[in-house]
Amino acid sequence: MDRIEITGGMPLQGEITISGAKNAALPLMVASLLTDEPLALVNVPDLADIRTLSEILAAHGVTAEIAGETTARTLTLSARQITSTVAHYDLVRKMRASFLVIGPLLARCGEAKVSLPGGCAIGTRPVDLHLNALERLGAQIELEDGYVLASAPQGLKGAEIEFPFVSVGATQNLLMAASLAKGDTILRNAAREPETVDLGQCLIAMGAKIEGLGTSTVKLTGVSRLTGARHTVLPDRIEMGTYAMMVGTAGGQLRLRQTDADLIRSVIPVLTHAGLTVKEAPGEVTVSNGGQHLGVDVTTEPYPGFPTDLQAQFMALMSTCQGKSHITETIFENRFMHVPELGRMGARIAIDGQTATVTGVPKLKGAPVMATDLRASVSLIAAALGAEGTTTVSRVYHLDRGFEKIEDKLSKVGAQIRRIRG
Repeated sequence: MDRIEITGGMPLQGEITISGAKNAALPLMVASLLTDEPLALVNVPDLADIRTLSEILAAHGVTAEIAGETTARTLTLSARQITSTVAHYDLVRKMRASFLVIGPLLARCGEAKVSLPGGCAIGTRPVDLHLNALERLGAQIELEDGYVLASAPQGLKGAEIEFPFVSVGATQNLLMAASLAKGDTILRNAAREPETVDLGQCLIAMGAKIEGLGTSTVKLTGVSRLTGARHTVLPDRIEMGTYAMMVGTAGGQLRLRQTDADLIRSVIPVLTHAGLTVKEAPGEVTVSNGGQHLGVDVTTEPYPGFPTDLQAQFMALMSTCQGKSHITETIFENRFMHVPELGRMGARIAIDGQTATVTGVPKLKGAPVMATDLRASVSLIAAALGAEGTTTVSRVYHLDRGFEKIEDKLSKVGAQIRRIRG
C-alpha cells in the first residue's frame, strides 16, 4: 500500500494549476445517462474516483474515451443504449456519488435498481432525501436486500419539493430526474454549491429548462429528451483552498492559476484574519505567508458558508497559530477523525461535541500517521509541510480519490515530498 513521505520546513514558492473539480465532474458524468448522444466534459481531473465512476457507468452501457492532458483533458461519455438499469453493490459501495444514477435511470428508462451506497465513513448521509423527493415525482420506491427498487412506468411528473435541509446530492439527483419529468418542478431549499450550478449549466446546454441556479429555489420545466453537449468542468475550489492553507503551514508564496477567487469567497476573509495575504487577479489567486498566524473561529455551513471539505485542512493551519481557535462542524457528525493523527504530530486539539478547540503550538513534529478519509489525508500533508522532521502518511488511497498528482504539484514548488510504492 502506497505511503507519502514529507520532510517539513521547506517554504512553497511558485505556481500551481488548479485541476477540474472532482465534485463537479462526478455528477456531470452521471448526466451522460440522460441522453443517447455523446457528452464531452473538458478539464476532467485524473483521479481514482473518476475511473471508478467510469467503471460503474460502463455497467449501464456507457462508453468512455479520454483525450488530451491537464486542463484540456476531455472525457467523452456515450450512453447511446442503456444496457442495464441495475447498479450492483460491488461497484456502488466504492463511492457514494454513484447513487446519483438512480434519478437519470428512472427518468430515461422508467426503472432502476441501485444498491445503497458506501464511501468515506464521515457520517451517515442518508439517502432518504433522494428517495422521498423521487416519490414526489411519482416514482414507486421499495427497499429489498440492500437495494433500492424504483419504478416510474408512466414516467416522472413534475412536483413541488421542499428539502428539509440542504443536500447537494439530493439536489443534483432531482435536477437530473426532473429535467425529463412531465411538467414543472420546483425545488425549494436547494443546494447552491458551485458544483451544483455547474451541473445545471451542463443540463441547460443539453436542452434542459432550468431557472434559479445558485439560489435556494430552482424551477425546472421538463423536456421530452436531452441532447449531447460539450461542457468545461469548473475549477476545484477545495483544491484551491487546500493549497492556500498549505502556504500558511509551510510558508512561502503560491500563485494558483486557472481558477476563480469567487469560488472560495467565504474562505478568503478567514485566511486574511489568520495572517495570510491573498491577492486576486482574473483567473488566478496569489497567497503569501504573512508570518505569525492568529487563531480564527469558523463554522462549516452549506455554500456560501465555510466548506466542510476544508475544515480538516484549516485545523492543520490553526494547529500552529497564536492563541486558540474554535472549529465547529455542522455538516457531517463524524468529521474529526483526523484529530488523533494531528495529535500524534503534537497538535493540541480538544473535542466537545461538534466543536474542536485548537490551541496553537510553536511547531508540529513529524510522525507516522494514517489517513482516515479524503480530506483528513490532505490535512496531514498540510501539517507535515510545516512540521519538524519527517512525516509518513499511510493509506493514501484516500488522497488519490480527490487530489490530482498532489506530490508532483507540491514537489515542483519546493516541497520535499515523495511517494513510497507498495
